[in-house]
Amino acid sequence: LTYESFKQMFAQVTNPPIDPIREEVVTSLECMVGPEGDLVTTQESSAHRLRLRSPLLTVEQMEAIKSMNHMGWTSRVLDATYDVNEGTAGLERTLDRLAQEASAAVADGVACVVISDRAQGLSRVAVSSLLSCGAVHHHLVQKLERTRVAILLDSAEARDVHHFCTLTGFGADGVCPYLAIEAVRMLREDNLVPNAPGSDSPAPLEKLVDNYFHAVEHGMLKVFAKMGISTLASYKGAQIFEALGLNSDVVAKCFKGTVSRVEGVGFDQLAADALAMHHMGFPARATAPDGKAETATLRNAGEYHWRGEKDGVPTERHLNDPKAIQHLQAASRQNSPDEYRKYADITDELNKGCNLRGMITFKSDREPVPVDQVEPASNIVKRFCTGAMSYGSISLEAHSTLARAMNRLGGKSNTGEGGENPRRLVPQADGSKNPERSAIKQVASGRFGVTAYYLSNSDEIQIKMAQGAKPGEGGELPGTKVQGDIAVTRMSTPGVGLISPPPHHDIYSIEDLAQLIHDCKNSNPSSRVSVKLVSENGVGTIAAGVVKGKADHVLISGHDGGTGASRWTGIKSAGLPWELGLAETQQTLVANDLRGRTVLQTDGQLK
Repeated sequence: LTYESFKQMFAQVTNPPIDPIREEVVTSLECMVGPEGDLVTTQESSAHRLRLRSPLLTVEQMEAIKSMNHMGWTSRVLDATYDVNEGTAGLERTLDRLAQEASAAVADGVACVVISDRAQGLSRVAVSSLLSCGAVHHHLVQKLERTRVAILLDSAEARDVHHFCTLTGFGADGVCPYLAIEAVRMLREDNLVPNAPGSDSPAPLEKLVDNYFHAVEHGMLKVFAKMGISTLASYKGAQIFEALGLNSDVVAKCFKGTVSRVEGVGFDQLAADALAMHHMGFPARATAPDGKAETATLRNAGEYHWRGEKDGVPTERHLNDPKAIQHLQAASRQNSPDEYRKYADITDELNKGCNLRGMITFKSDREPVPVDQVEPASNIVKRFCTGAMSYGSISLEAHSTLARAMNRLGGKSNTGEGGENPRRLVPQADGSKNPERSAIKQVASGRFGVTAYYLSNSDEIQIKMAQGAKPGEGGELPGTKVQGDIAVTRMSTPGVGLISPPPHHDIYSIEDLAQLIHDCKNSNPSSRVSVKLVSENGVGTIAAGVVKGKADHVLISGHDGGTGASRWTGIKSAGLPWELGLAETQQTLVANDLRGRTVLQTDGQLK
């Protein structure tokens, strides 16, 4: 889907994120839509607008708006489908038609246009709601007509938090996810919804839809909060995304002004994808016998978990492939170089379709350096570090084993933000360091387990400003995990869930971060101080400020790191590949004559 080509932006260090849980009182999804009045005068007609309590609309609300004819307010439905026989050329033609029809509606005094894909069927292909919304929105902006009309979407495509965030971010005033609502209805009819409390039957459909809307709205507020935004009015049309994998023609037509640093697919490929999706929904095959699952269900495309191909239907490619993991397990159990080579070969091949680095090859006109002149592997591994996985998110056995392994190699293990049991810091009888001691001690916004003893037993103190798996959010550990030694190590109450605030409570500017760097250096003068940032557009400027704040080390984390203790919205839709962040940071530091003052590191699913 087109939504997957956009990554949510987030705040780090300056303009910090807000806390959507503890600061919920200042958040709002309410918004006024429709023709705006003159901003410099006060008139009664300026208040003649429609107030939506949420951008999510029920089917009944959408139908009421479609048929509205009240006090001069009328609406017009624009058909966002095209004939399947038009092929790939139909997509751009339809976008142009929608833009012209929207302008005509404004000229006719229509207050609300509804872009609908309900006409899709066996012979009609639906245009992506994001493409149609973006094209109409930017066309009206260019014609100076956007403030004279509301744009609503009647969409079968939109269903999860990121979809609604991108739609509102690119100009939609409201969305009716009618197919998602229909799916909720079918789940209820098929008895796949738990019974309501104290009842022998599921809750009414209206209550289930309300629950679905509530969950989506909460997720949207959390996405807004990543950028320090508290209201929908501030987020709508702000385009706080970076495009990844779309070419400049698509961006110019539908997402003008959006940052896009690498090229990608164009309208032809997007149209081909739309046709492929259409054929999946309306397959040209004999109808399966009644009672067969194929009559009513689509194949699981493996969006969230790996699924193999079947009957020629492609599925999402995952870097953690079962065949690769099989060889990795065999390599570790049998200490087999041959099995590891098989794992590496499969992973290298998967990288070509999953990561930017897999699409890059070395270009050199020089003869290869003889292997005996290359730094030995025993020295290279000393620069390796583990990911910052906290004790509690992973088990004590895994956490301590990682520390033992890295200490044996001469590398560094990272405690994560959950602290480290003081027993693991006690030196051995011969005075050598404890083999389970982690070299890198992380300081995050929750300050879990951070003591003077903890900091003084470190080779590196890492200030976590953002996390790859969920940038702009804080770490979360459910109360069921906060038990026994985990609670003691984190210095918290057993059974009480731990949620780190998204921002550090004492960091609201680069000067505040410089103060924390100074404090960390005083806590352990022999330890270097690192600042962890996450790749996004502008991270190079932030890194330059961090280096000027006297950080010894800067870590640029990729968007796919973390233990997975995050919401899917953050894991899949926030942050960017480390390749882009690392390249920008390197160039910015060199341009400002700062590169020699720091060590630069990256992480995030490196294999």
